[in-house]
Amino acid sequence: MNMDSLDKPKRRKFWDTFAYATEGIVTALKQERNMRFHAISAVIVIAFGLFFAITKIEWLFILVSIGGMFSLELLNTAIERVVDLATNEYKPLAKQAKDIAAGAVFIFAIIALVMGIVIFLPYVLKLFL
Repeated sequence: MNMDSLDKPKRRKFWDTFAYATEGIVTALKQERNMRFHAISAVIVIAFGLFFAITKIEWLFILVSIGGMFSLELLNTAIERVVDLATNEYKPLAKQAKDIAAGAVFIFAIIALVMGIVIFLPYVLKLFL
């Protein structure tokens, strides 16, 4: 690859960017166990939301949680792939980069779980009380 090719902006069709993004999401769903877990969890949470007829505000929190979880998991996967591409040998900084990215996903997962409990617990309790 010569320097001239790096200087020229790539011309892509607007719709191609959506295809690339979709391909990335599908790849992550096929190859990443955690992404599949989040997808299944999202389907369950959406089903609960429909069953309990949660409010619009509650839906906003749920959708931001789902979108944030998917986004962070995709970024974590991308970071892991780039680190793996950069080195095949053990390097402390490579491990730290992967661990820190995973930590970001973990923090958001805890917050999303707490939001889910805050939203759904009152509805569940009404069923049994």
